[in-house]
Amino acid sequence: MKLLLLPKRFSLLKTFALTFLTFAFIVRLILYFFAISYIDFSFFNLIKMFGIGLFYDIGSLSYFLAFYVIYLLIFPTKFHGKRLDRILTKFSYGLFLFISIFSFLAEVPFWQEYQRRYNFIAVDYLLYTYEVIENIHQTFPIPLLIGIIVLILILSIKFAKKRNAYKDTFENSDAFKVKLIPTAIIFLVLAIFHFNIKNTQAEVFTNVNENELAKSGLYSFFAAYKSNELNFKEFYPTISSDENYSILRTVVKAENDSLIADKTSISRFTKNSGEEQKPNIIFIGLESLNARFMERFGNKENWTPTIDSLAKESIFFTNLYATGTRTIRGMEAISLAIPPTPGRSVVKRENNENLFTIGEIFKQKGYSRTFVYGGDGHFDNMTNYFSHNGFDIVDRKKPHRLDEDLPTKRSRIEDHEVTFENAWAISDGDLFNKLLKVADAQHKSKQPFFNFVMTSSNHQPYTFPKAVIDSEEKTRENAVKYTDETLKLFFEKAKSKPWYKNTIFVIMADHCAYSAGRTEINVRNHHIPAYIFNMKAESPQEIDKLSSQIDIFPTLFGYLNWSYNTKFFGKDISRMKPEDERAFIGNHRKVGLLKPNRFLILETQKEHAVYNWNRKENTLTPTQTDNNFLKETISYYQSAYELFKNGSLKIEQKK
Repeated sequence: MKLLLLPKRFSLLKTFALTFLTFAFIVRLILYFFAISYIDFSFFNLIKMFGIGLFYDIGSLSYFLAFYVIYLLIFPTKFHGKRLDRILTKFSYGLFLFISIFSFLAEVPFWQEYQRRYNFIAVDYLLYTYEVIENIHQTFPIPLLIGIIVLILILSIKFAKKRNAYKDTFENSDAFKVKLIPTAIIFLVLAIFHFNIKNTQAEVFTNVNENELAKSGLYSFFAAYKSNELNFKEFYPTISSDENYSILRTVVKAENDSLIADKTSISRFTKNSGEEQKPNIIFIGLESLNARFMERFGNKENWTPTIDSLAKESIFFTNLYATGTRTIRGMEAISLAIPPTPGRSVVKRENNENLFTIGEIFKQKGYSRTFVYGGDGHFDNMTNYFSHNGFDIVDRKKPHRLDEDLPTKRSRIEDHEVTFENAWAISDGDLFNKLLKVADAQHKSKQPFFNFVMTSSNHQPYTFPKAVIDSEEKTRENAVKYTDETLKLFFEKAKSKPWYKNTIFVIMADHCAYSAGRTEINVRNHHIPAYIFNMKAESPQEIDKLSSQIDIFPTLFGYLNWSYNTKFFGKDISRMKPEDERAFIGNHRKVGLLKPNRFLILETQKEHAVYNWNRKENTLTPTQTDNNFLKETISYYQSAYELFKNGSLKIEQKK
């Protein structure tokens, strides 16, 4: 009722509020139909979902209104409708409408990609304007997109004029006192939401899609912005320090390990017998490649003939899972061999230099270390992370003020080396050709080399060079087929190189595409291909032990008979006993420990959930808590958080 009795000076504000809430309703309805196959329909839940959604939309709206209401309150009455007032009001109204329309429209493709409202991924992407704008440009026809926004903008302005909102806003003599009460109400609503209403309070359903639909996209965005760093001890169940490290030291220690530090550390010495082998090592990270894209895991469409063929000639880990849903989560897991702590990846955190990464083991064994990426490595802080942890950088370098602070060498993939490039990076074909040049130069130095290579083509906008595969359509399927074909061409060329016979290739996905489903964490959407190829001393075989990305390099080091000091959580898969099998799976807020038939998820509000897991059917059935299982899960994640925060994961400096 208060909204309807606003003074005339607030007419345009009232119209904007009505327009905003209408847009929010329409977008929620559209997203509901996108998610309907993941929702068991309930009329009661539908009404509840849209009711909660309206509540959060009002909260989002209050932030917009707060800016305008200050202007309406303090602008002198005698200047109402004057030229300055008209210019400022019309410009601001148009700008706020444009931002609202753009954000609402952008929610549709974001949902299609992640099945989520805006979250920390959107926050991260916003920091990289060039990549995001180029991605939008290459995914959608920009003229059409702008045309739609402009059309909606014009219609919205006409709607305001038809309601006489401009006329009433300008032609009135409402005094300060009249405007004070509605202003106070708007700021009261803003204060209630800003200081008391959490985004997670919308999560009242058992279905993750319904929880997401009940939220407001913009409110979710700013909630994610504020909560990119999560204090484990504040949000998650914990155990005492003594019990924590007592459990952890027991579960991370392998039969060939010796603990070498105090009881609050997992530092240990890993002893492997036999002569140490020191071949060159190339790790190839496959962007967004689900295991189920492969024929080996049921795909009948022949998407990955090369990846399947190489796997048959390799040590192939058929039951291995990604820790997260983004590339930097994969990089974190692979390079640090630790579980995923809640919040943003360690790759993007402060104080992440001089960490005990796999690069430190390679350094101890006399290897050069290079990170090779087809885009600008400053995206997602990759250049800074790898450089400050001892890796040279080869990327599509753009001038950047941070380059002068890098402690290692950084070289650019030059224009003449690029035949195709999109918003994110050069094509995988160009990347692999550059990798061949890098390896040729490294071979001449007579020093064994380790290269960490990250592909990009299997990422929106799914664009790639013509004539490599038999289709040019921008789809996930074709992007996967393109990456597979370029991998084939790479190995055809690599086999003619003098360094090839003495080079081992570790091939693994960074994460899966499509990370959402009916449950908060869909286990199947973390299952990734991983194998070690061209290891002459070992016969091809499949290893079906449940394992994690964090285990792949400790396993390689075992095959190479390396003995070394370590701080890794990861273990040698080949030595795992049945009781050792486990995988770590998480998203931004929820983290879990997966066992062969059980899955325990730690949640904020110091809660947890336990499920029986049926791997064949990919089903999770709620079950009762096993206290030992709960404590083990807490121990992994609580200690990973603590050891990073207190600096214990750093390289110990010699005195």
